[in-house]
Amino acid sequence: MKKALRDLGVTLLILVLSFCANLMLQHLLGTAVHSVSVSILGVFLTSLYTNGYLWGVLSTLANVFIVNFSFTEPFFAFDFITPSNLAAAFVMLIIAFMTSMFTTKLKYQEKNRAEADREKMRANLLRAISHDLRTPLTTIYGSTSTIIDNYDALSREKQLKLLDEVRSDSQWLIRMVENLLSVTRIDGNPLGIVKSPVVLEELVDAVLQKFHSRCPNQWVVVDIPDEFITVDCDIILLEQVLVNLLENAVFHAKGMDALTLRAKFHQKQVTIAIIDNGCGLSKELLSNPFDGIHVATQPLTDGSRNNMGIGLSVCSTIIRAHGSKLGARNRPEGGAEFYFTLTAEDSENEQ
Repeated sequence: MKKALRDLGVTLLILVLSFCANLMLQHLLGTAVHSVSVSILGVFLTSLYTNGYLWGVLSTLANVFIVNFSFTEPFFAFDFITPSNLAAAFVMLIIAFMTSMFTTKLKYQEKNRAEADREKMRANLLRAISHDLRTPLTTIYGSTSTIIDNYDALSREKQLKLLDEVRSDSQWLIRMVENLLSVTRIDGNPLGIVKSPVVLEELVDAVLQKFHSRCPNQWVVVDIPDEFITVDCDIILLEQVLVNLLENAVFHAKGMDALTLRAKFHQKQVTIAIIDNGCGLSKELLSNPFDGIHVATQPLTDGSRNNMGIGLSVCSTIIRAHGSKLGARNRPEGGAEFYFTLTAEDSENEQ
């Protein structure tokens, strides 16, 4: 119903504009020979900006009656016998059908392409999750089985160590589910993003608090402007992006001893970056880091989790929903940088 009402409004608007343009040209030029051309243009635009064939055909019929009644002799009377009038009606009808056919085909192809992209993303996430869930689930099963089968033989310290591993892996699984739910929330649904003005400093503080609760031993250098800056974003999802990027650096940037969260303000734009001085991104990952299919080619024997693919795919999806793009690069001085830009409110100074 909404689409039909929208198409009806577009059709009526173009009809009114076409009629007014014909009246204006007739008044300025003193002739109505242009009326057929203007009406054909109106039919073309109606067919282009509406769905299906119906509105283009209705626009054709309406324009035929309007031109015949108002802009061809005898004026203010219908005459469908004159060959020129019949030819104009036929031409407009052909244009309506051809334009509607092409636009319908293009919209159908675009819809299929968008659906194919969504299916590819879902398939990539499922492929990645099949690898990433295996390690924590195996650890949880192994630890609980050990405690149950050897309860009397295990010391209290050993039991606590195994239970701590279970808790750690369970927390990781919860974060993984949160990531996947975030993708489901915004995938194909722009209303899933709830934007509001957020103070940059408060956003950074919230991110650091969550990150340090998960990685208490990792220090983060904060480099943000001193002035009061607000960004228009969904604070819950943006926090998740920044925490994921920081965690990915901890888990995957081998050799890292410095981790930085940097924000720069310029021309009402805030560029936020997560920078590390670790091993950098591999060529394979750097070529397309956000498709969610980068998983370990060999089993991880140290019990670490290969969650970079899912994390980056989630982050990229959230940033795209904010109207921006998540970028990644290797820094010349070593390490990796992930960055994106958001719209900011006016500020007294730029930094």
